[in-house]
Amino acid sequence: MIQLRGVSKQFGARWAVRDLDLSVPRGEIFGLLGHNGAGKSTSIGMMLGQVWPTTGELRICGHDITRDRAQALHRVGAIFETPVFYDYLSGWKNLQILSHYTAPTPPERIKKIVEWVGLTGREHDKVSKYSHGMRTRLALAQALLPDPELLILDEPSDGLDPEGIHEMRLTIQRLQKELGLTILLSSHLLNEVEQLCTRIAVLNQGKKVFEGTLAEAKQTKHWVRLKVGDFSKATASLQSERLITDTRNGSLVALADGVKTDALVRRLVALDIPVFEV
Repeated sequence: MIQLRGVSKQFGARWAVRDLDLSVPRGEIFGLLGHNGAGKSTSIGMMLGQVWPTTGELRICGHDITRDRAQALHRVGAIFETPVFYDYLSGWKNLQILSHYTAPTPPERIKKIVEWVGLTGREHDKVSKYSHGMRTRLALAQALLPDPELLILDEPSDGLDPEGIHEMRLTIQRLQKELGLTILLSSHLLNEVEQLCTRIAVLNQGKKVFEGTLAEAKQTKHWVRLKVGDFSKATASLQSERLITDTRNGSLVALADGVKTDALVRRLVALDIPVFEV
């Protein structure tokens, strides 16, 4: 469903993505993992034809995105960047209007989509009354309007509280199971991709440093579990060093390629962050 070969994107003197090869087969939930700024959004922008590659070949649903964008994206739905809605209109009216950008969607299908994303009972409220989580659900509903075979979701859990992240995860799993969708999901959250994805690719500074299953990733990468006294401060510190982090079961987990554990501990202690267990 997705094939990238030697794809690069240069902005001025900076390479945002460099020599990216990627393969996502039909029916899979595939995770694109990396810290903020690793190149995930640029890669997705190229897959959606919104960012033009400097070099390389991108094929979406069997079609070259640079030569036949309309056909390549004919059955692709996406959440990309910040969705824009008519806040003074209802969620339902927004979906009716937005469907005309692809093909008019009958009311029966819009009703079904609303059920799939969990907006039943609130679809006729003005979008201005929606919480962040409800707006994300509306964005997912919009992505389902073209009856997609492929869903591309850029950080769909971004800004959600733990309950919202859990609900979004269940919704994505249900959509994949019931509709047989292929899903590419980008995230900087280890726990999210671990619970959702069959395989992952890890990006770092625009380059792919791993592609495979999570079990394979744990064998080939440097995973560190730490118990610390200040989760938020420790997470901010490690992410500033371009390390992928997550918190689970009372521990901080870092995926650190080529960084020694003692160096991580020294870094945290130097910031007056207690480290209780490694």
